[in-house]
Amino acid sequence: MLQMLTELMSGLALFLFGMKFMSESLQKAAGDKMRGILNRVTKNKITAVLFGALFTAFIQSSGATTVMEVSFVNAGLMTLGQSVGITFGANIGTTITSQLVSLKLTAIAPYIIFIGACLMMFGKKPIYRKISEIIFGFGALFLGINFMTAALSSIPEFPTIMHYFAYLSNPVVALLVGLIFTVIVQSSSVTVSVLVLLADSGLVGLGSCLYFILGANIGSCTPAVMAGMNASKDAKRTALVHLLFNVLGMVVISIILIFAMEPVTNMIASINGVDNAKRFVANADTIFKTFQTIIFLPISNQIIALTKILVKDGEGDAVQQDDKHLEYIGKAKNFLPSTAVVEIIQEIERMAVLAGENLKDSMSALMDDKEEAMEAVRKREQVIDYLSSEITDYLVEVNRYELPLSDSGRIGALFHVVIDLERIGDHAMNIVENAEKKRQQKLVFTEDGKKEIVQMYEKVFSLYEKSLTMFVTSEKDNIEEIIALENEVDQMDIELQKQQVKRLSKGECSVETGLIFTDMVIGLERIADHATNIAYSIFHDNPEEA
Repeated sequence: MLQMLTELMSGLALFLFGMKFMSESLQKAAGDKMRGILNRVTKNKITAVLFGALFTAFIQSSGATTVMEVSFVNAGLMTLGQSVGITFGANIGTTITSQLVSLKLTAIAPYIIFIGACLMMFGKKPIYRKISEIIFGFGALFLGINFMTAALSSIPEFPTIMHYFAYLSNPVVALLVGLIFTVIVQSSSVTVSVLVLLADSGLVGLGSCLYFILGANIGSCTPAVMAGMNASKDAKRTALVHLLFNVLGMVVISIILIFAMEPVTNMIASINGVDNAKRFVANADTIFKTFQTIIFLPISNQIIALTKILVKDGEGDAVQQDDKHLEYIGKAKNFLPSTAVVEIIQEIERMAVLAGENLKDSMSALMDDKEEAMEAVRKREQVIDYLSSEITDYLVEVNRYELPLSDSGRIGALFHVVIDLERIGDHAMNIVENAEKKRQQKLVFTEDGKKEIVQMYEKVFSLYEKSLTMFVTSEKDNIEEIIALENEVDQMDIELQKQQVKRLSKGECSVETGLIFTDMVIGLERIADHATNIAYSIFHDNPEEA
């Protein structure tokens, strides 16, 4: 028995390793490109279902797809309604693993591993290494299946073990075992794949397999539910849609099985023959998920309405007593390499919005002597400094992981963006200090001087907004306009300082006012430089293009 258990555990470990290794390598090789498509095809529910199925089949993980979805909804990149089709499609796409396992590929597993290992050793380019890891993981998966199949074939020799397998003839027990095992391994693909081998060895009856699958479907919701626990209310609802899809599907299909077990079993068995238990389980898994999508997609709006009843407005958007908090990243968030950079960009955008508000309020304080605006800038600056420190620490942590190829190249640029935003916040504080000095000393700008500062500020702020849009969207359409604005600001810096010298020489303003004016012009020019740097950060892959 010890030898059988050792072989079984070794096979399962190798299977899990191959599954995880292949899935993660697929995400790293093409996760960023697939993520971009995922974010664009969700307007039509049918298209979203199809793409959700293809995307999940490609990365071999419905958990990764739904966690990515929850992250997008939490970041505001996708609405709850748009996410539904992807959720339904992901449930269909995850069945590809059990379909592959049911095929007789174990004999060529060693050759697949050998090819993957050779490519891994001799492949120089990062993309070739990722492809080799995918091949190696695929081969390891089937080699694990080979070990498990050999071990399971000897189980009938042990009456004690067979006694426990007999309990699976009870539908409730089969459903619970499927659920619990999936929660543990965090993947319904793994559970159903193991079930394929159990059914092929005759250890689990075909009827019990159907309930086992239903339990596994519910257990597969664990990653999405965990990702939504510390997220916004709509992100929670997205995770809940995934849970309701499988819970309601279990209820509907269980009722059908209670009254029509034999016709359903015969229908599924007729596809590949009664004696082919492996194909029976794989086909049942695909048929159940497809059936659930067909019956629930037309009432998806009602399912969304139900999630809004279960997760009321106000829940999930926890009120922060202190503004010093992270909304999209942090230790409490569910980390997924394929969405890490998206979430970091959202957090940096939040920091950038605060820096922009500080620019507005600091100018208001300078021009109109508004003391409340000064206080608002000071409070906001503390949050900006906090975000700068926390985002930088998180970038350092994320940089230790293997990310999708294009994302890993962007991490360095994000460090610089955080620094630029922190500097812009510091310049806003300098403006507040000048405003305080101006108010205390009762200094007054000349009409021309005031007009010139406002004109320069408006150009700088316009440049800042365009740069921020370019950074968040990675669209390069604004680059020519940004360069033109930056050149105009540089020219204004020179011209306005000359004008101020003329006013001083004519005695039209005091020396103290002139110093504040000059400091303002220099500060605004530097803010424009930092804003331009933010725009250029999207050219991380091709600095020469920038």
